[in-house]
Amino acid sequence: MTMKQSFTALGAGLALALAMGAQAQCLSDGEVGVLASHYSAKTPAPNFPALSDADGACTRAKFNVLLASSLGKVVGYKAGLTNPAVQKRFRTDKPVWGKLYEGMVQPSGTAVPAAFGARPLYEADMLVRVKDAAINHARTPYEVLQHIDQVIPFIELPDLIVQAPPQLNGPGVAAINVGARLGVAGQPIAVPATRGERYALLDALERMEVQLTNDKGELLASGKGSDILGQPLNAVVWLAQALQQEDITLQPGDLVSLGSFSPLLPPRAGLGVTATYVGLPGARPVQVHFK
Repeated sequence: MTMKQSFTALGAGLALALAMGAQAQCLSDGEVGVLASHYSAKTPAPNFPALSDADGACTRAKFNVLLASSLGKVVGYKAGLTNPAVQKRFRTDKPVWGKLYEGMVQPSGTAVPAAFGARPLYEADMLVRVKDAAINHARTPYEVLQHIDQVIPFIELPDLIVQAPPQLNGPGVAAINVGARLGVAGQPIAVPATRGERYALLDALERMEVQLTNDKGELLASGKGSDILGQPLNAVVWLAQALQQEDITLQPGDLVSLGSFSPLLPPRAGLGVTATYVGLPGARPVQVHFK
């Protein structure tokens, strides 16, 4: 039996459950199997009832087991809904998190199909790389900076998977592993060694303007560093604490996606997108091409 067939078999009862008006709760193994089957096939999955925080976390855990069976090693984590504007879109007031798997992060300039997922989108983002496990105890952006060794420009390519993404609430976004699918990473910026240089970097991260432009240089969207929880590295503080509630700790080499500096936009074939970090010294543009 193929992975897709096994997912479908697990989820045979989903349509009936939804038709009967199932109450919001952790999705069953069968329902999560259907979700994973659609993820694999890159076809929109049926929506599910609004979930509580606990049921979103429970569903995410089941979904990640199935994703790991096909995608393999976890290479990091993503903090999602860290931008108040994006929180508002999904009717929540707090972030959520998901796992990043091997192969999800591609190099800048990669060409990907416009239909790279069931409900594909793109957004300006940023990665950091964990230097040591002491990051799990960081409580301020400066403490985060002491325990990462790279800041990496990043265009994330999330996939909201379901037939009607606007119907998802915050825990529903968590349940689908925050739509983790793909992304393109640019040239890393090394974290400086001295205290003064680190404070200068923190200031630049907060004040920078992140712009998305097309191949003609036309502005598609923009945002500020402070749009992510007031300071982008606050996303790492939040994530480390959220992961520890589920007995997960960040490890050296892990990548952390900080969230969206821009609105989530739909790709189209023939579009080239560049993210530029204006005001962030050493940051080179990162690019993706949709085919």
